[in-house]
Amino acid sequence: MSHPPVELGTFPTPVEPAPRLATAIGLGPENLWIKRDDLTGLGGGGNKIRKLEWTVGAALAEGANTLVTTGAPQSNHARLTAAAGARLGLDVVLVLRGSPGASHSGNLVLDGLLGARLVWAGDVDQEGLDRAAAEACRRLRSRGARPALVPFGGSNALGARGYVRCGEELRRQVPDMRHTVVALGSGGTMAGLVAALGARAVLGVDVGALAEPAEAVCRFADPLTSAPVTPEDLRVRRDQVGAGYGRLTAPVASALTLAARTEGLILDPVYTGRALAGLVAAVADGDIGPGDKTVLVHTGGLPGLFGHAEAVAYAEHGITAHER
Repeated sequence: MSHPPVELGTFPTPVEPAPRLATAIGLGPENLWIKRDDLTGLGGGGNKIRKLEWTVGAALAEGANTLVTTGAPQSNHARLTAAAGARLGLDVVLVLRGSPGASHSGNLVLDGLLGARLVWAGDVDQEGLDRAAAEACRRLRSRGARPALVPFGGSNALGARGYVRCGEELRRQVPDMRHTVVALGSGGTMAGLVAALGARAVLGVDVGALAEPAEAVCRFADPLTSAPVTPEDLRVRRDQVGAGYGRLTAPVASALTLAARTEGLILDPVYTGRALAGLVAAVADGDIGPGDKTVLVHTGGLPGLFGHAEAVAYAEHGITAHER
């Protein structure tokens, strides 16, 4: 590899048994394990660090002194890009969808604390966000900076190599696992796990970040596998998106409560809460059997919980979440 990864995280992350949660959702008490990728260390932890080790390593090798990336206001990837920049002495510009002032909590607090500069792109789709990021890079170059554009969610074939390594860790830690369940957002995390573990061993739970997430997984996984991966090869649940990315649903609210009250495990309402809700649904409909050893990948995202008004209201007041 011409661009070696830079060391940012603490690996391997632990795998912990979750017997009370397993029993509550219909698995045998010995058949559910949590891969604690929320404990990767830097900047509040989370799965994006594994990807950033590779994408930022490439940026450094190419002489960059500024990292630019995109995301939603409460983006975990944006937060950890800011943390990576702080660790390595690089400037960071975060190009975020929306307008300033809607929230001053959660990941946005940490973005500022870590020294990132925020650029608000307005109410734009992904293409609009990409154009705003390209313009930010152009302005930086005109001022003499050397920007590197880190992809949305840290997800490309290079970043997915971080989750090939995670899959290899899991093979050593839980050699007899049948299923690995993970939130599916921008696609890189699932792509790396598919490359390491095989398409049928990984269940991705769509969070609604992309219109066609399976295509993204295939695009990132193909350079890492010996044979092409097609969307038909993948196991993807799309039944937990609800009203859309970032919106709290009843199954996700129930999953947040269940994980917290059975294992003291804190999930977030956008990614890991949906992953657990998808696992609950998979057990209920027989896609995962009660005797199947299963790993739920905890991809982090806790700071985002504190910027999510619906989840905060639910947790504080016990408000019943519902589909809108």
